[in-house]
Amino acid sequence: MRHIYFTCLFISISIFINAQESINAKLLDSISKTPIPFATISLNDNSGVISNSNGDFSIYLSKKASNTDSLKIRCLGYETKQLSIHKFKDSIILLNQKNIELEEVLVSNKNYSIEEIIEKINENLKSNYDQNYIKSKLFYRASYFTNITKSEVDIKKTTIPEFNQQFVDSILAAMPKNSDDYTEILADIYGKSGEEHAQKLDIIKASHLYDKSKEVSFESYEEKFNTIVKKHVKRDSYFKIKSGLFGTKEEMDSTYYDNIGKDEKAQHTDAIIEEQKKREKERKENFLKYRKSSISNLQRNSFIFEDSDFNFLTKSNRYDFKLEDYSFLNDNFVYKISFKPKRKEDFKGTIYVNTDDFAIVRLDYENVKPLKNFNLLGLSYRHFLKRGTLIYSKNDTDKYVLKYADKEDGTKFGIKRPLKIIEKNKHTKGRRKQNELSSDIHFVLSNTEKSELVVFENEPISESNYDAFTEEPKVKPIYLPSYDPSFWEGYNVIEPNQAIKDFKSIE
Repeated sequence: MRHIYFTCLFISISIFINAQESINAKLLDSISKTPIPFATISLNDNSGVISNSNGDFSIYLSKKASNTDSLKIRCLGYETKQLSIHKFKDSIILLNQKNIELEEVLVSNKNYSIEEIIEKINENLKSNYDQNYIKSKLFYRASYFTNITKSEVDIKKTTIPEFNQQFVDSILAAMPKNSDDYTEILADIYGKSGEEHAQKLDIIKASHLYDKSKEVSFESYEEKFNTIVKKHVKRDSYFKIKSGLFGTKEEMDSTYYDNIGKDEKAQHTDAIIEEQKKREKERKENFLKYRKSSISNLQRNSFIFEDSDFNFLTKSNRYDFKLEDYSFLNDNFVYKISFKPKRKEDFKGTIYVNTDDFAIVRLDYENVKPLKNFNLLGLSYRHFLKRGTLIYSKNDTDKYVLKYADKEDGTKFGIKRPLKIIEKNKHTKGRRKQNELSSDIHFVLSNTEKSELVVFENEPISESNYDAFTEEPKVKPIYLPSYDPSFWEGYNVIEPNQAIKDFKSIE
C-alpha cells in the first residue's frame, strides 16, 4: 500500500509539473474577436515565440514560474500587454488596438514627406541592419502541397502489347493526384544572415511529416519499366522520341538487361542509371545541406540585399507610395506606407517604418502579376503567386535582425502535345523500325510551397567562433506518418495550423 501511495503521489506531482511547463493561448482583437497573427510573446523580455496565422501560441518554461515572471505580448497596431505567469489562467487573450494621435508621433519628429522618408530609409539601410556574424536559434517549417489537376494519355497506336491504353490508364489511376509534405527544424545557425556560403547549421531536432504511400520512387518505376522493355527491346536498338516539331535520339543498349556478358556500352548504361539513383539518394540523405540552403534563401528574400526581388527602395521612382497611417510596434511609433508599381514592376505591399531611425520593421508583400509565364509548343510554366511577411527587431547590439519570415509560392506546370516513341535497330536489314507507340499527352501539375521561419535568440559571434564550428552533415529528420503533438513538447516552436494537425498517412 505504501508503494502504491508513493507511486500515485509521484504521478500526481509529475502531472502537476507537466501542466505548468507550458502556456497555451490564442490572441484575439478585443473588438472584432478576430485572431491576431505574428504577435511576439516573450518571457521576461527575453526569448519568446510568435503567434501563428490563427493567433495561437505555446511557450515552454525552463523552470517553475515565480511571482516576478511575466509574459509580454507585443503586436503591430496593439497596446503592449504584460501578464503575470503566476496568475495566468486564460486560454484567450484579448489585445486592445492602439489609438494614435498625430501630435504624439510628431513630438520628436518633423512632418516628413513620403520622398523624405524613403530617402532616409535608404540612408540608414546599412547601419540599421546587422550584417555581421551571429548565432541564432531558429525554428523553420516548410509545407509542400502538390496537386495533379489533369493527367491524360491517349494511345493512338502501339505495336507493344503491354503498352496499351488499359495499361497506361492503370498507371495513371495509381499515380497520387495530391500530396502534402511538412518539414520542421529546430536549429542553431552560425554566420551571416542570408549568405549561404557563410552559414553553418546545427540541427537540434527535425521531423518530416508525409505519406510514404504517395512518394514517387525512381526504383519502383524503373522495375516496372524494365520488365516490359526487357521483353521487347532488341540488342543494339535505340529509340527515336518525337514530340511536336522536335525529335531527339536516345541510345539504349539492350545488353543492359542481360545478366551475363555485358560489354562496355552496357556498363555505360548501368553507370547512367546508377548515377540517377545516387542523385535521388543524395537528395533524401543530404538533409542539412538542402535545408540550410532553403533557410538562407528565405533570409535573403529581403529588401536589405541588393539582389532582392524587392526594388521599391533602389528603384523608388517606379512605385507610387502612400502614407496610410501611423501605428505602434514594440513601444515605438511607425509609419504605415503602402506601395504599388506604376507600370511593370512585380510587387505591391506595405512597409512599417520606425519614426526614430527609419528602419523598416515589417514588410507585407504580394505579386501583382505572374512572375514567370511561359507557354510554347505545348509546354507551359506559370509562377502565379509569391506573397509573404518579413518582421525585424533589435538585438543586444541595437541592430535590427530578422525575427520572423514567411513566404508562399504557387506554380503550375503543364504539357499538352503529341508524343511518339519509335524503336529502331542499327543491324536490322531493310526497314530498321521495330516498334512504335503514338500518343497524345496532357498533364497539369500545381505546386504550393509555404515556408516559415522564426528566430528566438540572436547572439553576436566572431569570425573565429564561426570557423571553429563544424557541421554534422549526416543529420536526418525523424519520419512522422501523422501529426504527433508530443514531438515538440518542451521546445518553443510555431504552433501548427489545422492542416498539419489533421494530417495522417493512409494505412
